Amino acid sequence: MKVPQIQAVYGRLTAPRCASRGGLGDRVTADNNGAMRSAPDRLTVFLVLLTGIGALCVALGAEHFLGMAPCPLCFWERWPYRALILLGAIGLFLPAVARRVVLWLAALVFVCAMGLALLHVGVEHHWWPSPLPECNAPNLRATSVANLIASMPMTPSKPCDAPNYLIPWLPISFATMDLILAAVGAALLTAYLGMTTGRART
Repeated sequence: MKVPQIQAVYGRLTAPRCASRGGLGDRVTADNNGAMRSAPDRLTVFLVLLTGIGALCVALGAEHFLGMAPCPLCFWERWPYRALILLGAIGLFLPAVARRVVLWLAALVFVCAMGLALLHVGVEHHWWPSPLPECNAPNLRATSVANLIASMPMTPSKPCDAPNYLIPWLPISFATMDLILAAVGAALLTAYLGMTTGRART
């Protein structure tokens, strides 16, 4: 057998092995990259969970231990943080791809929290009236006692334009603090997702 024929036979025998080794190496590299991206995502989900728990603990602590009565808008502002707790608790046990979706949903929840807080801040500063009827005073111009009673809320509530201040010497209301927290959370989480998504594509 001539030398060129021997080289051709040897090339056919060794080519599948090299290809299989290369494919295995590519799979190992992809798995390692996925694991490296999954660890920061898991930590971010955990921070989202802690943010929701911390915000609710502060709100409930101020209500029950400091005697700060919440208004109807305050109760609405708590719902996004309940959603963050739910998303964070679920995201810790999901695979990497689903956990990524949870983080994008959490960013959307932060934006919703920011919108509710901005609405409340505007009501406090009398930029616009509250959309909730519980925040409005009863209509004292009713034509009858029955209409007057019907216009009153079922339970008395704190006016939505009367802010609560967690720190007496700091003129920042609870609604303003909520707005700052939601804006920072939305900005940081969106920036993190944008940067890590770009790295994943490269």
